[in-house]
Amino acid sequence: MAVRGAPVEFRNVAKSYGAVAALVDFTLAIEAGEFLTLLGPSGSGKTTALNVLAGFVPPSQGEILIDGRSIASLPTEKRNIGMVFQNYSLFPHMTVADNVAFPLRMRRVNRHEARRKVERALALVRLGGFEERMPKQLSGGQQQRVAFARAIVFGPKVLLMDEPLGALDLKLREAMQIEIKHYQEEIGCTVIYVTHDQGEALTLSDRIAVMNRGRIVQVGRPDEIYDCPQTRFVAEFIGQTNVLEARAENGAAGAELVVHDAGVRLPRPPGLDVAPGGTCHLSLRPEKVVRADPDANGLVTFDAVVVEAVFLGDVVRYSVRLPSGKEMLFKEPRGSGPKALGRGESVRLAFAPDDAVALAGAEDA
Repeated sequence: MAVRGAPVEFRNVAKSYGAVAALVDFTLAIEAGEFLTLLGPSGSGKTTALNVLAGFVPPSQGEILIDGRSIASLPTEKRNIGMVFQNYSLFPHMTVADNVAFPLRMRRVNRHEARRKVERALALVRLGGFEERMPKQLSGGQQQRVAFARAIVFGPKVLLMDEPLGALDLKLREAMQIEIKHYQEEIGCTVIYVTHDQGEALTLSDRIAVMNRGRIVQVGRPDEIYDCPQTRFVAEFIGQTNVLEARAENGAAGAELVVHDAGVRLPRPPGLDVAPGGTCHLSLRPEKVVRADPDANGLVTFDAVVVEAVFLGDVVRYSVRLPSGKEMLFKEPRGSGPKALGRGESVRLAFAPDDAVALAGAEDA
């Protein structure tokens, strides 16, 4: 199935419903064959961006291009876009084969060619032999595969997926994430995927566009988004983090950041625009905090008291109280070091200065 993707570009797209702005200055370029995830909380504008691209709703302003051509004048059926939704939208009175063949009938593909394309699409999703089954005879994962086969059977250059795994249980959802990525790599189409599940976004994506209040707040590879969040919103939305307040000072060793909660001093990160006496916030991931060794050279060390220990299977997540009274988290793999800590125990912790990432902008950005 030689499907190849097309680049997609949003240029200053906006969409308003009365006084409510669903999309604001939405500008994004997606490469051909890329798996791009729109990630954000409910109401952040993710699905609106998908609906505008698909042609379900018109933009209030801006332009959208597929393969370098504006699609403003094209109806939905002429945009060569496949779509997969959370509820699958399978026709209950049609067989699996007829469901998958439906887009081909709408495009007046002859019966012989349609049968060949349906067989290839079902083979891709490992449902060969299921042609005559009805949707009610399939599991949730099988129905999701049928929906995927129907979305790609006509060779779309762009595939839109709106929370397609939301109705599945956890283990099946995790298994389907890997399958979806394999399907996309095999057919080569451009995928724009919408989810509020950070785990899905980190697993599937070539790049992630984090959205909030109708705007894109950060775009990057999954590791960039996780390791180098630019704002407090991104840091707290993607995974767990500790947000520490720091004050800029000129110390004996040069420009420093003083974190009073932990009673530590850090070298000032290059490029941080905070005047002496000003404050900023730092993001410190729980897994970056470790128990301090006696020779913790190059690490920042501080004391804390264990408030709570939570068993998570492969790791234990601790909540500890700093000297200031503020609580923070750290995670420790099970069986990899010293015995587990109990509530009320004192512990000396450490982290590398570079792991405390300075956050810019407003806290809710």
